[in-house]
Amino acid sequence: METLFRKAFGDTPKIRVLEFLIEGRELDYSISDIAEGAEIGRTTLFRIFDDLVKNKIIVLTREIGNAKLFKLNLENNFVKKLVELFDEIILQNKKVSV
Repeated sequence: METLFRKAFGDTPKIRVLEFLIEGRELDYSISDIAEGAEIGRTTLFRIFDDLVKNKIIVLTREIGNAKLFKLNLENNFVKKLVELFDEIILQNKKVSV
């Protein structure tokens, strides 16, 4: 299903990951959870993952055994603006459809 966010920014794996993490911004996720939630393959996620970490868009929050958990970096100015834009698009869309 194509969301309004994907219509606006394109339906790419990176946008799918960002959308998933923005929607669940208060939670942290394993790599498998991110891939599943974003509806992309793990291999695809691994291709873009280093870029997201390097640019501090996502950050490591904790390790449980061998599993590493990550979440959206809400301290990053780019992420803050993206979240604001996401909320504005989604909230505006919900007001229109009510």
